[in-house]
Amino acid sequence: MNALLLLTRIAAVTLTTFLLMGMLGVGESATAPYTKPTLIAHRGASAYAPEHTLPAYQLALDQGADFVEPDLQITKDGVLVCLHDLTLERTTNVAKVFPDRAKMVRGKMTWPVSDFTLEEIRTLDAGSWKEEKYKGTKVATFQEMIDLVKGKAGIIPETKSPETYGKLRLKMEPLVMEILKKNKLDEPGADPKTPVIIQSFSAESLKILKNEQKCKLPLVFLFGGPRAKEMGTPEGLAKLKEFADGIAPHKDNVLAQPEIVTEAHKLGMSVTVWTCRAKDPGKFENVREEMNHLLRNLKVDAIFTDNPDQFPR
Repeated sequence: MNALLLLTRIAAVTLTTFLLMGMLGVGESATAPYTKPTLIAHRGASAYAPEHTLPAYQLALDQGADFVEPDLQITKDGVLVCLHDLTLERTTNVAKVFPDRAKMVRGKMTWPVSDFTLEEIRTLDAGSWKEEKYKGTKVATFQEMIDLVKGKAGIIPETKSPETYGKLRLKMEPLVMEILKKNKLDEPGADPKTPVIIQSFSAESLKILKNEQKCKLPLVFLFGGPRAKEMGTPEGLAKLKEFADGIAPHKDNVLAQPEIVTEAHKLGMSVTVWTCRAKDPGKFENVREEMNHLLRNLKVDAIFTDNPDQFPR
């Protein structure tokens, strides 16, 4: 009787430990290049600080980001800067500082990044649009972003609209590899504290990196919308596997077609989803619950989020 009681207690303790490990994420694996369920700070901690600025990147580090994301654009004089948009008006005061430099595009006045030198862009305020306390914050260069994050978290840059820059004879892929090489981050494992993954919505950009630039770093292909259904099939994923190590579908596509994750993992491809936000948790009660479902139930490997502090650990 005592032996039976002892075995029952041992079984109960084992079950409790197992459940706790699952709740806490302990012992969970992830598909390479990730080693665990991974938090990627989308444009930095962009829910709380002006996106793609040093304050947003620093806050992302403070909130425990595993990776920090810089979107990359190119200035007129060929410098990589951290901005999501091809143009400056949404996140800076360029319209006030350079009112006569606008271009009319599809009926809208815009100020393309590629029309301005870095020195000119440095005169802009990239923080006030978010909150008055960030007034005077400058647009960050990719190098400044690396200087801040290196040794503290991974970096996952995105080549943004590289075809647009290519038409202007501004080639993004060699610029990216050049700066990574300069910082000794161009090889897998070069800095264990700062792993680097390169991502893009442009298949051609990833092919250039892989075939022309001989990039050995993991490459991730971003996609979403109606085309995701076809891309998420075994045949579609096999085609993506030719130039990408992982996929990054929109969260809605994964929620609607969860087999994307399983099929990608069968091919050894990682699955990163975008973008989880506290202001838009979809059918879930909050963004933490949404991310927990994606990680624990659908088994995605990594999540882009504007709210790093809400990532379930």
